[in-house]
Amino acid sequence: MTESSAEPHVEHAEPTGSSAESLLTDPESTEESSDQSVDESTEERAGDGDTSASPARSSASGLERESEIAADYLEELLDIADLDGDIDMDIERDRASVSVVGGDLDHLVGSEGAVLDALQELTRLAVLTATGERSRLMLDIGGFRAGRRAVLTELGSTTAEQVKESGEPVRLDPMNPFERKVVHDAVAAAGLRSESEGEEPHRRVVVLPG
Repeated sequence: MTESSAEPHVEHAEPTGSSAESLLTDPESTEESSDQSVDESTEERAGDGDTSASPARSSASGLERESEIAADYLEELLDIADLDGDIDMDIERDRASVSVVGGDLDHLVGSEGAVLDALQELTRLAVLTATGERSRLMLDIGGFRAGRRAVLTELGSTTAEQVKESGEPVRLDPMNPFERKVVHDAVAAAGLRSESEGEEPHRRVVVLPG
């Protein structure tokens, strides 16, 4: 799998400033609009805007069941497509996590993860159909999201240091909900606050001075 090594473009915000596509509406994109006084870094860290967590979803047994349903769905999908891949299941940060590894899986990731995003939504739909509960399950294929997480964590940390030195907010390039969440977490770990602004698909993170 080839991943772009280009760093997202960074620009200063004005201090006075207030293939496959995703097939379903992503629960993670349900965030407050930028004109509302909401700390979206907290909101996205708590579940990317999806605050409708159910008891079944929050329990370990419920999350394990989500993983099992997702794994069965993905295994069947791989069989139909005659593709090789091993499926790993885990629970991370109170959400089910399923990874497909091994084999040539680049075409299941797609350009900038577009196919992966679509497969994630189909897998969540399979869980919804089986359980009647919306799922925040995260799907990774070929380590794509893990690689992006490392890159974005570094971006959030270095941007936070830049903001600390300059005392000015910095606006990053548009990102999807998963990417914004990773950056919010990294900025918070560096001791600063961040928020999201704009509308999908142009929604972006703004890192604010302390």
